[in-house]
Amino acid sequence: LAHNYQQARRKIGPNVKYLGVVKADAYGHGAIQVSRKLEQLGADYLAVSSADEAMELRRGGITMPILILGHTPREQVGRLIDLHITQAVSCQAKALEYSAEAVRCGGTLKIHIKVDTGMSRLGYLVAGSHFETGVEGICESCRLPGLEAEGIFTHFAVSDEADEESKAYTREQFRLFTSVIEKVEEKLGRKFPLRHCANTGAVAYWPEMLLDMVRPGLLLYGY
Repeated sequence: LAHNYQQARRKIGPNVKYLGVVKADAYGHGAIQVSRKLEQLGADYLAVSSADEAMELRRGGITMPILILGHTPREQVGRLIDLHITQAVSCQAKALEYSAEAVRCGGTLKIHIKVDTGMSRLGYLVAGSHFETGVEGICESCRLPGLEAEGIFTHFAVSDEADEESKAYTREQFRLFTSVIEKVEEKLGRKFPLRHCANTGAVAYWPEMLLDMVRPGLLLYGY
């Protein structure tokens, strides 16, 4: 694990942050043990699927920043704020829910905006005719009270595939993602501290897509 982390760290350089994906019990390797190791090695962030996974890490003594990639029920927002856990937000309806709950709790929830650039799993729709409405929805979410939009991210669908069609698809996802960031930052008048899209495939093959932080999952475990 340390070797895999250090190989990636050498590749990305000192100015790019490293988020280790430890969802699903660190892909079966033991989330608390893996997270402790990553904390010792100097990783910057962790990612999990759910609030339960995040809270398990906090109970295990992990203090570094944690991003929940999946949905969290609004009733848990107060716990997330108390435990300094960051929540991914994939649509305006969720942003409104989280905002209302954070305001009710009298706290601020740190969020990362999830943009759907072609993975078609979750995220603000921004492709084609959705671009303007997607950008506006992201801006409105970032302006909501009780939310601090620290980051913005997307997920590549085929960045680990070597055929030309997959390469073109990944390039288009990246172009769309950076276009969205540029437009949103222009409208908000501020920058996102953490812009991230580089999963395992992109860390391995697309050095121009590292941005502020990388998010390797399987790569960390030697895949």
